[in-house]
Amino acid sequence: MANITIRDLPDQTKESLRVQAAKSGISLEAYVRYVLQIVSMSDRFVQPGILELAGKYFGARHGADIPLPERSSKREEVEFNS
Repeated sequence: MANITIRDLPDQTKESLRVQAAKSGISLEAYVRYVLQIVSMSDRFVQPGILELAGKYFGARHGADIPLPERSSKREEVEFNS
């Protein structure tokens, strides 16, 4: 079995993990091992794209509804029908 060391873990994160472990009736080490095993088998963590991030933080639901300007062009319309 492998061992890992996690540096710079925020105190609040460790405390939250400790409380969850106590609620589950297992040690902190066993709980973290369980969490890591579950997460490592999941494909849920996917790097979000820019569109997903924009939808999550902006838009009418979040008070940032910006009307888009009308699109226009000074060019003549080109028809490709012969």
